[in-house]
Amino acid sequence: MGFPIVRMRRLRKTSAMRDMLNQVCLRPSNLIYPIFVDENIKKPVPIDAMPGYSRLPISDLVTEGKQALAQGVKSVILFGIPAKKDEAGTSAFAKEGIVQLAARELKNAFGDDLVVVGDVCLCEYMSHGHCGVTEGSEVLNDPTLELLGKVAVSQANAGVDIIAPSAMMDGQVGAIREALDDEGFDDTPIMAYSAKYASAFYGPFREAAESTPKFGNRRSYQMSQGNPQEALREMELDVAEGADMIMVKPALAYLDIISLAKANFNVPIVAYNVSGEYSLVKAAAQKGWIDEKDIVPEILTGIKRAGADLIITYHAKDAKSWLNQP
Repeated sequence: MGFPIVRMRRLRKTSAMRDMLNQVCLRPSNLIYPIFVDENIKKPVPIDAMPGYSRLPISDLVTEGKQALAQGVKSVILFGIPAKKDEAGTSAFAKEGIVQLAARELKNAFGDDLVVVGDVCLCEYMSHGHCGVTEGSEVLNDPTLELLGKVAVSQANAGVDIIAPSAMMDGQVGAIREALDDEGFDDTPIMAYSAKYASAFYGPFREAAESTPKFGNRRSYQMSQGNPQEALREMELDVAEGADMIMVKPALAYLDIISLAKANFNVPIVAYNVSGEYSLVKAAAQKGWIDEKDIVPEILTGIKRAGADLIITYHAKDAKSWLNQP
């Protein structure tokens, strides 16, 4: 049976009908808002490659948290820029480290109303910019695991609600789970960056976080772009090691991987709508080539439709007003 008996447009006739029949519902509470907090500054510093975004001092965090909550966004993820970098990443797990201070500030202000996620990696804190301990030009896996465990425990002590390991070291979820459990944080969940691809879309983030490697690249530990089966293995291993949520990063060029994750694992799926994806939209909008307020909901809905339960996105600050558009 087809046209003219069947007319698909009948169910699109009014805005109310379209809303009623919408199969994928994207809410601001599905979004996680990234914050760059910088130990070296007293006022916000705009990030050239990310229009509308700035590195923030501790003193601006409560205002930023209020803005997120006002948009219906219930969670932020913290990235720290420390005053001191070295070859052991000591600022990453210092009691008075920048992320630890930021987490205390936010939790003191908002308590359980705001979920604070702590990115657990070492690239921002290492003098060489890599995500782990190095020996010559090699990034060492196993010695890095102990440091990642220390970072996770330090963040949990500071009040971080969710630990998000992103270094892509083999065994990092298991090492962090053990370290957290040993210190009494057995109820602190882990959001694992499980399928994190080596991507050109990370460029603006590296400017924002001052985390560009001083030598080589990260292809020996981040994933190759053409490997969906490897992504499934990474996710399977992380779930087996104790991951409570698994992440695909980036999002737009890897929607198929998000769909694979959703089809194969019964845990929440997180997608990271990364800095390069954000900056492409901003640059085109500034040129007048696209309508940003229309295209951002379309992008985020596409990521959700692919299977993401949560989306980390730099567009989160505008979520409530833009997502309510017809």
